[in-house]
Amino acid sequence: MTRRELDAAGIADPQLRAAYRHCRRLNARHGRTYFLATRLLPVPRRPAVHALYGFARWADDIVDDLACGTPPHVRDARLARLADALDDGLRTGRSSEPVVRALAHTADRYTIPAGHFTDFMASMRDDLTVTDYPTYADLRRYMHGSAAVIGLQMLPVLGTVAPREEAAPHAAALGVAFQLTNFIRDVGEDLDRGRVYLPADLLAAHGADRALLEWSRATGRPDPRIRAALEAAAALTRGVYREAEPGIAMLDPRSRPCIRTAYRLYGAILDAVAADGYAVVHRRAVVPRRQRAREAAAGLAGVVAARLRARRAPAPREAAAVRGEGGTA
Repeated sequence: MTRRELDAAGIADPQLRAAYRHCRRLNARHGRTYFLATRLLPVPRRPAVHALYGFARWADDIVDDLACGTPPHVRDARLARLADALDDGLRTGRSSEPVVRALAHTADRYTIPAGHFTDFMASMRDDLTVTDYPTYADLRRYMHGSAAVIGLQMLPVLGTVAPREEAAPHAAALGVAFQLTNFIRDVGEDLDRGRVYLPADLLAAHGADRALLEWSRATGRPDPRIRAALEAAAALTRGVYREAEPGIAMLDPRSRPCIRTAYRLYGAILDAVAADGYAVVHRRAVVPRRQRAREAAAGLAGVVAARLRARRAPAPREAAAVRGEGGTA
């Protein structure tokens, strides 16, 4: 499958192919939901998504390298080296780091603005020192770089049938919705890392705070105030999904099954959290494998339908504008 993707994308250089393979392995190992949805993309576009995910994963792993007690100043130095490698790679198109090499190639091929990556790295640096957020507005500023720009990076790869500037706010909202979903699912794990991504004002509105979350995590005991705050966070997140949803119809029809499937799978995480009684302080909620399979099957059916329609209609202007993209599915 990897060879087919690289051949379809017209990536011939052996070192570049190896770089993209490395990114694909990162996606397959760490981003199960994301990787499953990526398999529904047109084959030539998949390597670019692997490169974008691989870079984001690498930076995130540096920030979250707590297993060996790596101190913040060491992680900060590693992140600074990555930022330097990124700047050099985007400027020259070359890098000794495989992930950066693949990312630079993708950014050039799809004309992804360098500012999206700069904003992302700024949010990663925040994670080294910022451990909670007083208000939802504060969290949204952080998520601009950590999540919204991911959606904006993806947009040129996915292609659109509407002007890109019209689709962009919806793509950014979808990135935010996905991250908010992860924040809710990972409350307990984030507490172990010393972080709380639920805004303090949202917690306080329901009589909860960071200390209560930490007590609940330490004792294994639930609290109705935490549940109420989590229910409110889930409702807020579903509102962001509603902001994002109109953007799916603005995408290249051949990309829609992938994003629609991701939209449903991430939304199903919220359903799983609710079904488990909002016990995310103590354990991670998991979408049942059967449900994941159903969504994947529905996405595959959408891919087949999109291919049939594509044979009878001209390609969308955004896809046609991409330089050097080979194949259609």
